[in-house]
Amino acid sequence: MPEAIEFYFEFASPYGYLASLQIDDIASRYGREVAWKPIMLGAALKATGSRPLAQIPIKRDYFLRDIRRCARLLDVPLTLPPVMPMNSLAASRAFWWLHDDNPCLAKRLARALYRAHWGEGRDLSTAERVAEVAAGLEIDPAALIAAVGDPAIKARLREETDRSLARGVFGSPFVIVDGEPFWGADRLEQMERWLATGGW
Repeated sequence: MPEAIEFYFEFASPYGYLASLQIDDIASRYGREVAWKPIMLGAALKATGSRPLAQIPIKRDYFLRDIRRCARLLDVPLTLPPVMPMNSLAASRAFWWLHDDNPCLAKRLARALYRAHWGEGRDLSTAERVAEVAAGLEIDPAALIAAVGDPAIKARLREETDRSLARGVFGSPFVIVDGEPFWGADRLEQMERWLATGGW
């Protein structure tokens, strides 16, 4: 059985959101599973000496125009949140808290959080706000809030982020297919062709 496609993403990334709406459908056309892996992109930005696009004046205006254009092209909802980039620690920790026992539920939570943040424009910087979204999936809000503060869950997110850096991940979304890396939502078409042809 082929290895799962690795999908690295940051909840504060709108391009990660756009990729999240497509990645599983593409993979399923080729009989592949997708391993969703939220990371803290700040670590990669630090390693590369970069900053979030929303914080770079000369790039910010284009970035805002581009994500709106991409959302229109895909015909998906996009509402800019009040804080960009948001602090996504709580969202990412909540995912990893659920993942080992119930990876399907963790993925459903990731989709719901992306939809709430980028589709509806909600700020999810706090554990309480993440828990509000999770409650819609019948995830215990109190348990989630406690888990987000658990040192073991904090360590898990750091470890996953460190592993992503070791894999060469430096942006969101970042997809690895059988060892071949693809960076950016605009590379999903190439990723699909790679799956279809076995590479080139």
